[in-house]
Amino acid sequence: MDKNTRIEELLRLREKARQGGGPERIARQHAKGKLTARERIDLLLDPGSFRELDMFVTHRTTDFGLDQQKYLGDGVVTGYGTIDGRLVYVFSQDFTVFGGSLGEAHAQKIVKILDMAMKNGAPVIGINDSGGARIQEGVISLGGYADIFLRNTLASGVIPQISLVMGPSAGGAVYSPAITDFIIMVKNTSYMFITGPEVVKAVTHEEVSFEELGGAWVHATKSGVAHFAAENEEDAIFTARTLLSYLPQNNLDDPPARETDDDPLRMDPDLDQIIPDNPKEPYDMKEVIRRIVDDGIFFEVHEHFARNIIVGFAHLGGQSVGIVANQPAVLAGVLDIDASVKAARFVRFCDAFNIPVVTFVDVPGFMPGVAQEHGGIIRHGAKLLYAYAEATVPKVTVITRKAYGGAYDVMSSKHLRGDINLAWPSAEIAVMGPEGAVNIIFRRQLAQAEDPEAERARLVAEYRAKFANPYIAAARGFIDDIILPRETRPRLINALDMLRNKRDSNPPKKHGNIPL
Repeated sequence: MDKNTRIEELLRLREKARQGGGPERIARQHAKGKLTARERIDLLLDPGSFRELDMFVTHRTTDFGLDQQKYLGDGVVTGYGTIDGRLVYVFSQDFTVFGGSLGEAHAQKIVKILDMAMKNGAPVIGINDSGGARIQEGVISLGGYADIFLRNTLASGVIPQISLVMGPSAGGAVYSPAITDFIIMVKNTSYMFITGPEVVKAVTHEEVSFEELGGAWVHATKSGVAHFAAENEEDAIFTARTLLSYLPQNNLDDPPARETDDDPLRMDPDLDQIIPDNPKEPYDMKEVIRRIVDDGIFFEVHEHFARNIIVGFAHLGGQSVGIVANQPAVLAGVLDIDASVKAARFVRFCDAFNIPVVTFVDVPGFMPGVAQEHGGIIRHGAKLLYAYAEATVPKVTVITRKAYGGAYDVMSSKHLRGDINLAWPSAEIAVMGPEGAVNIIFRRQLAQAEDPEAERARLVAEYRAKFANPYIAAARGFIDDIILPRETRPRLINALDMLRNKRDSNPPKKHGNIPL
């Protein structure tokens, strides 16, 4: 074979590989509103930056007729490229080839990408669109999944891992995305579940659709499995690119800085009036956040799950920060099981990747009730406490209004190594709310009063004046300063600048035992 013939053969094989399962299967993929594996990569990465690896890999199984069905790439496209000029590794499962099912060669391609990403300290983005394990390869395919799970685990906290679920992800296949840092699903076309609707019906006699069982909206609102529910695939890919802009390349790097024209000394007088006079009246903490961060841009994570707590990314003075905030507009901002788990995971992610944590506190306590106690609020609430106590990144806290009971301790208090703890004049820091405290402390006095309601109102006002304020905590040094709300932005930026070279550590150990 001469040189020209070899070149022609290479070009022919490349084109064959790019066709995946062929034009008919590609057309079926498009008819479902789904892009192909390569089209997704082209949208995700900077134009012309993708370098494919292992294009010519094929499966090795000859049983059950697979010797007659060999596709170059074996159902997954792998390689590396750039997003906004920064190196990322990517794999994209190809549903047009064996339904994207995972076999030995398919798994080894993904494992190679994960290994390379860890060695070179760059994020991995996995695009999942697979029917699960390749049945014809039996236990070999199961072993392939376990090889991937191990790499996901070893890479956790070392490099950012983002999962784009663009189609089905069932059975064991769900656990690779579950170990990664963020999951982005697409409404109406992506699904995640351990067992499908048919098995559920056979075992539990429950009839449920794919969407109701494991669709994007279900996982974004009820289970908390999905961090984002995108409207379509283009939206999902844009979300991944945006998310990556807040994250460092690895656990040894700092997050990328961002240029902004937003004055770091800017004050917002409207913040002085944002807290209602009635302590029981809600307000939107997201509005507080947007008025403080650079350019009013807040990139929320887990927006639709456990909405009584807010987590997400923003910039302050160009510096990437993670934000955790109670949301008084939902359940009064109370901490419950889901809110505790949501916030704890986010804080631990930020700590792993050198992202400072800014916390806005307005919390009346932990959610009471039989369901919460039996559901393990003690164990789950302890996760949030553990996460804040363990974190060594800069931690800056602002108490805007209520900080009652154990929830005061948990929400990045000075006692959990909070670096700078600020309070607005409206802050109420106490063991419990004035009404509850008065009912306990003055129980006999109220029972003997001629007008119990009038006496209760007087005692509540007296308790609030004496204890429900930030000055006692400030006198003890638990609050570093009491500031005007309008001053919050410049004070936060100043604190973060001061903490830029912070050094803190935990005692030497293999790892702690967080109450999972």
